[in-house]
Amino acid sequence: MFITFEGPEGAGKSTLIAHLAKKLIENGHTVLSTREPGAGEFGQAIRKLLLEGDAIPPLSELFLFLADRANHVETVIQPALNSKKIVLCDRHADSTIVYQGYARGLNLPFLREANLQATSNLRPDLILLLDLDPQIGLSRQTAQDRLDLESLEFHQKVRAGFLEEAKREPSRWQKINAAQSQEEVFQQAWTAIQTRLDS
Repeated sequence: MFITFEGPEGAGKSTLIAHLAKKLIENGHTVLSTREPGAGEFGQAIRKLLLEGDAIPPLSELFLFLADRANHVETVIQPALNSKKIVLCDRHADSTIVYQGYARGLNLPFLREANLQATSNLRPDLILLLDLDPQIGLSRQTAQDRLDLESLEFHQKVRAGFLEEAKREPSRWQKINAAQSQEEVFQQAWTAIQTRLDS
């Protein structure tokens, strides 16, 4: 099973992934936790370019994300899925649709096709959207990268984009209010995963 975690900055994705991985392992599952960008040496190099450098033209930014994703799927995610692991991924293709499409203004149909090419048509079985007011999320950030420093309007477009995408495919998306306590967020995420594991 391939599960991705999406949402605005500061929504608590990393913390949730760590707790869910622990619970899944306790229940006898083999788990791989990973992230985009930044998996492996190749991904770490791209992550540094994307998040630590100066402003990047939107198309250049897009192609860096896609290069990371293509490598990530081929060398990390697909091999893990082939060996029957549950893959928990902090951000994936839908972040590109939202950040580069809704927020940067790039063409959405083009982005959808580019993602399918980069992932060899791999799509998540479940997308957990941690929804949060951007002002709250940004206030939670202790260290800020290049994307964190974008305007509040940019981050509001990101949130709106995620909500719009969740409406497009409700069978794959599960929206969770990330303003709740960590335990409430965890319980809702765990229920969503269990439902799919049992089906």
